[in-house]
Amino acid sequence: MTLDSLIGAAQEEHASDLHLEPGLPPALRVRGALRTFGEPVAAKLLLDFARELIGPDQWPTFLQRRSFDTSRTIHGIRCRINVLQTSRGVGFAVRLLAAFQATFEKLNLLPDLRRFLTHPNGLIIVSGATGSGKSSTLAAMIQEVNVTEARHIVTIESPIEYVYRPRLAYIRQREVGRDTPSYEQGLIDALREDPDVLMVGEMREPETMRLTLNAAETGHLVLTTLHSASCSEALARVVSAFPAEMQNSVRAQLADCIIAIICQRLRFRPDLKIRVPECEIMVNTHAVKNYIRTGDFFKIMHAMEIGAESGMWTFARYQGWLENKKTCYFPAPDDKPESEPAAEPTVGHAIPGAPLPAAPHAPPAATPRDSKRIEIEPVEGGLDALIKKLGNEETA
Repeated sequence: MTLDSLIGAAQEEHASDLHLEPGLPPALRVRGALRTFGEPVAAKLLLDFARELIGPDQWPTFLQRRSFDTSRTIHGIRCRINVLQTSRGVGFAVRLLAAFQATFEKLNLLPDLRRFLTHPNGLIIVSGATGSGKSSTLAAMIQEVNVTEARHIVTIESPIEYVYRPRLAYIRQREVGRDTPSYEQGLIDALREDPDVLMVGEMREPETMRLTLNAAETGHLVLTTLHSASCSEALARVVSAFPAEMQNSVRAQLADCIIAIICQRLRFRPDLKIRVPECEIMVNTHAVKNYIRTGDFFKIMHAMEIGAESGMWTFARYQGWLENKKTCYFPAPDDKPESEPAAEPTVGHAIPGAPLPAAPHAPPAATPRDSKRIEIEPVEGGLDALIKKLGNEETA
């Protein structure tokens, strides 16, 4: 059993996520539902996976932070990997990204979203819950600019999820923690790097939000993501992140620079047997701009309900469009990404360019039980105690 084979098994099952936890069977999220397969995974095996993935240079950082984020291309698919310490030891949360280059057509998104990208400057926010496809929608937007315009694109991500191959655009990608120490420093640097389009992986902290708004105000097209359940909630969340004395100026900034907010969620279509994105789309019309300035975010929903001619969409109206959509894209098993291969070596293959093994057709068999197996339960002392315990077991 290797991390490669487990990710290969997840890919075969068309899973979006793979979870590994010491003493528990691997778990897959398929079409939004979680299920387990195989036998429990030993803590020693997961610890070895973590050491190999993180490497000796970054291992002290993991021991200090008790978590590590990275991305890799494994079995030809881009994976976002979080290594974390839990009460049982070292666990993994792996997000399997789309095996194809994200585009509006392949994601079954509204083609009219392209018009937002023609703006020379301003802010576009893609919001939604975790796992709702925000990163893929953002990737489709970057790819649309890439194939249609000669613009300088700078991305700041944590970690890099989609690796783009420059077409007409000139693309630079920076990973937080590896290429820049923080989102804040990356944004400050980006303003000196002559970008036309700036992509910020996520607005989390008030300082990141402030710098993102400043970048949108100073003549750049900025794309970013935010966690919220609706467009109005996204605006309220940005404003409420700042102290009360700053909120008037933040609302004024938002009113001036916002282009659109796309709030999305994924819904499984039994008739199509795929999940499709449902979107709520807010466009910054004169009425919406006034509501943002005055802080009347609750009135924005009414503006969206009557704003179809301005390109606004409610979830209900968007559902109607999806149901009447005559053609949908179905990911094919032989879809290949158009992006460049990742710069990092693939896990388990130290030789660059070495051929990848074929993905298994069934979940791999677990390591057989033996008399020395440790049943991992929450232990006192955390990761250091667990490593010491496993080391003593090996020498016994």
